[in-house]
Amino acid sequence: MTAVLEVTLSWLFSNAKGRDAKSFQMRPALEEGGHREAARVTVTSPCGPSGALLTTEHTADGPGRFPPLRWEAPPELAARVREWLLVCEDPDAPLPTPVAHGIFAGIPASKTSIDHEDLEIEDDSKRRLRGGFHYGKTLRGVPYVPPRPLMNHGPHRYFYQVVALSEPLDPQHLSNFVTRDQIADAIKGKVLGFGMWVGVAERKWK
Repeated sequence: MTAVLEVTLSWLFSNAKGRDAKSFQMRPALEEGGHREAARVTVTSPCGPSGALLTTEHTADGPGRFPPLRWEAPPELAARVREWLLVCEDPDAPLPTPVAHGIFAGIPASKTSIDHEDLEIEDDSKRRLRGGFHYGKTLRGVPYVPPRPLMNHGPHRYFYQVVALSEPLDPQHLSNFVTRDQIADAIKGKVLGFGMWVGVAERKWK
């Protein structure tokens, strides 16, 4: 896509942003029990506080490395966690629903951090990654799509949403390239807590 076309599209869809109401955190499974509002899982990144501007190191204009994430839950919650789920979305893309940049399921309860190296494919037939968990279906069919907002479309927020689960998800199901909708259905009645870190990216036509 040429820069001129990209900027034109940004102008045409300048108000097509803020699809927060359709982001993963708003799914019924997280609404039940007030887990989303409680946000009891604290998610951090060395990239900065939530809302920090991502450098080109972590966008498609550079290497596109996954921003390192760490998370922590209160002891009483952590003791009940059997698995973690991470869903990465762009709610500001000019589309009817947020773009899925990453779906990582089956994260062991003992693993409370993810780095770029964890996302290397270990067994593509089972959608299994080096970090010991599975990846789901993204816009491009790869484990992780680095941020690349439309040029001149303004800042885009990227939601890195961590969900604590009381039961493990079926590994066989996770090997089938699951979608967000399928994951949302699979976690019903299993959500213990939630937390989110937000990265921001913007591309300008110089």
